[in-house]
Amino acid sequence: MASPLDLPPVGLGTMGIDDPAVIETALDLGYRHLDTAQIYGNEAVVGEGLARSAVPREDVTVATKVWADSLARADVRRTTAESLDRLGLESVDLLYVHRPVETYDPDETLPAFDDIRDAGTIRAVGVSNFSRAELETARAVLDAPIAAHQVEFHPLFQPDDLLAHAREHGYPLVAYSPLANGRAGEIDAVVDIAENHDATPEAVCLAWLAAKEGVVTIPKASSAAHLRANLDAQDLELDPAERERIDAIERTDELFPE
Repeated sequence: MASPLDLPPVGLGTMGIDDPAVIETALDLGYRHLDTAQIYGNEAVVGEGLARSAVPREDVTVATKVWADSLARADVRRTTAESLDRLGLESVDLLYVHRPVETYDPDETLPAFDDIRDAGTIRAVGVSNFSRAELETARAVLDAPIAAHQVEFHPLFQPDDLLAHAREHGYPLVAYSPLANGRAGEIDAVVDIAENHDATPEAVCLAWLAAKEGVVTIPKASSAAHLRANLDAQDLELDPAERERIDAIERTDELFPE
């Protein structure tokens, strides 16, 4: 079953953003996917930026995530309502299980997500940081389709098995930390390719991901220049050999393990 969402190739990861003006600027520049989470502590910032913007609410995909300590059935309902209150919204487009740990129980957590989707509180259900086995369990338990799976994905950590699952089942893989948490300029292959294109290593990372079928990405940026550069990166075209060179990097530097 296909995902009910059509996510743009580049969205905005908001972890660490504490100024609503950044959100407003991003929307003015053309961002249409905002990703936040309860644990980031900035849902109110994202909501205020969205409210200040002239971009219509219905044109923006707003996503947030339920943290691992709030995945009991009653807590999902309660904390989602609290998230909506902080965001200043009546509903969100995408609600994720942030990590399947601590209070996560698929037979309790996932029906709660179905319930709030059926009530119109959320438009779609997502998962984040799941293994293939956990994805299969979620598919079996959920009535709703998995609308997105958010995972760490960059040249130094390439979860190709999870991408294969996403493609097989028709939902996007949402790549977080696509710039390797500031380490893009330390990756030799990426730096070489960037020099060939008179581009930045960060642009090459984003272009590499954008060229992958079924992948969208949510780099974080705060300045207008970096926000614009991340959007522009999707126009950078790498040739097949360049993409294969990055694909072949044999590193498993997971920056955000459980």
